[in-house]
Amino acid sequence: MSFWRVILCIIFPPLAVADKGCGSVLLVFILTLCGWIPGVIAALIIVNK
Repeated sequence: MSFWRVILCIIFPPLAVADKGCGSVLLVFILTLCGWIPGVIAALIIVNK
């Protein structure tokens, strides 16, 4: 996991997981709409896998 990917997860989580598939982007987008922190956490977990 690169430094820039982590920064992107913090600033705009759905964009950080764009290369992981449509389902991941949709999940992170919905979590980001519910609250910024759940979206960031989900993005960091998905990117770390």
